[in-house]
Amino acid sequence: MSYLVLARKYRPRNFTEMVGQEHVVQALTNALVQQRLHHAYLFTGTRGVGKTTVSRILAKSLNCQGPDGQGGITAEPCGVCQACRDIDSGRFVDYTELDAASNRGVDEVQSLLEQAVYKPVQGRFKVFMIDEVHMLTNTAFNAMLKTLEEPPEYLKFVLATTDPQKVPVTVLSRCLQFNLRPMAPETVFEHLTKVLAQESLQAEPMALKLLARAARGSMRDALSLADQAIAFGSGQLQEATVRLMLGSVDRSHVMGLIDALARGDGAAVVAISEGLRLNGLSAASALEDMSMVLQRMAVLQAVPSAAAESNDPDHQEILRLSQAMPADETQLLYSLCLHGRTELGLAPDEYAALTMVLLRLLAFKPKAHPVQQAPAPAAQKKTLTTAPPSSPPMQPAPAFDVPCAPSVTSVIDKPATEMHAANANMAPLQVKNLPVRQASEPTERTAPKVLVTTEEGHFWTQTVRQLVASESVTALVRELALQSQLIARDTDQWHLRIDSESLNQGSARERLQAALNAAGFAVKLVVEIGKVTDSPAQRNAADMAEKQKAAEDLIHSDPMVQAMVQNFGAKIVPGTIKLIS
Repeated sequence: MSYLVLARKYRPRNFTEMVGQEHVVQALTNALVQQRLHHAYLFTGTRGVGKTTVSRILAKSLNCQGPDGQGGITAEPCGVCQACRDIDSGRFVDYTELDAASNRGVDEVQSLLEQAVYKPVQGRFKVFMIDEVHMLTNTAFNAMLKTLEEPPEYLKFVLATTDPQKVPVTVLSRCLQFNLRPMAPETVFEHLTKVLAQESLQAEPMALKLLARAARGSMRDALSLADQAIAFGSGQLQEATVRLMLGSVDRSHVMGLIDALARGDGAAVVAISEGLRLNGLSAASALEDMSMVLQRMAVLQAVPSAAAESNDPDHQEILRLSQAMPADETQLLYSLCLHGRTELGLAPDEYAALTMVLLRLLAFKPKAHPVQQAPAPAAQKKTLTTAPPSSPPMQPAPAFDVPCAPSVTSVIDKPATEMHAANANMAPLQVKNLPVRQASEPTERTAPKVLVTTEEGHFWTQTVRQLVASESVTALVRELALQSQLIARDTDQWHLRIDSESLNQGSARERLQAALNAAGFAVKLVVEIGKVTDSPAQRNAADMAEKQKAAEDLIHSDPMVQAMVQNFGAKIVPGTIKLIS
């Protein structure tokens, strides 16, 4: 007798055997119990989560005849009647499965729909199951739309797909859609434990956890990997053999890498990375396992109460590492591991890429240098709050000694942790409201237009702002309104002045006049060329300048900025302070 693989041998036969899809089971069970049956169902989800299985169980529920042959529609198919046994074995004449990946044309779909005119031969319902329905052509979809919308009362459609985004909305709107979720590793682990117990096979829990994680949410993949592990380990599932089969990295290597990075030991990092190369372990798996450990470390650092909520054998080591590595370095290393996985395929050697990813943390790792200060004489203690701190010893100067002024970049590029560490070792300073030094500004500037406010200018500015807010004026017409000044206004005529001949165009004047008429000002516009001293644009510029000055004053008076100016010689480059809104 040929061997039946675990994925087929332990395929669920009824809804009670389904695992990890309780939301779908509950909805279908209630619909069957209440006899509220839809004519078309769409099951979506990744591979191996139970789409075809749910379809077959649904077909059995609709056609089950009961052990005595007197049963009806039920949420608990008996599994012993002729219909149930034939559906399980794949020879039930009224249950048709079509693989749309290989039968995607309109001819195959029309051939299937031709059977819809005939009533069931054995069962209560005909069930058409189309797997990977997103592979059908547009013509094939169009051919089935009418039948899918109004099928005979004895016909049920079951569609399954791994990519619902490619299914036309005209099909989606005709179906009752259920999304089958990927299995959680804990759910896969529990199911593998039960299956191997029924198979009378010994398995280490950590080996099953590795298989559950490698399945990536697919129960079928987990059972297939279990079959492979049983063959690889001669009937025994041990952690070492499963790791070797999967190419996974031993947790001891991962813990050693994180510990070396926490200590800043670059030699140990390179040695462990070279050990991974010699043992043929996967560099991608190393980064993946490190990401998982770092995620748990970050949780322990943010939520210390979670320390007693795990029974993982590595929990104590992870707890120790979370206390040894600062939280900011944990976050940085986690990000480097995630992005480093995409770099492995770009490098000529993935192990060299792995080493570079790990050493990158040491390159960005802040190093605290203690600041030693000699006790200041009594005469100098009074000026300690205003004099900058003493400079560190200079390196030997080259043959040509050129003095170099402190730059903004050298201060800004310093990590925040290094600055805080330096400040912590210095004597407490009293920060005074010192004038912030600024870099030299450009000498050549265009003289701004002088704003001379008038009552007419205030009225015109409010009117133009209303037109712009309501989008009554756009493009050239809006610029004409913004750049012009209202000189005088009568009951039926307004006099405008503009300093740009290019804006004084007949079409723009007519459109601006039409916008004013629509806004309730039935006037005629007269535009002349001349000097403008009170336009809406000038008022807007003045308002922005005032807000900009307020923002700069706020930054200049900030205590942290004052401290950086006093302690590090920082400067604010003109033009770098921008308004957010």
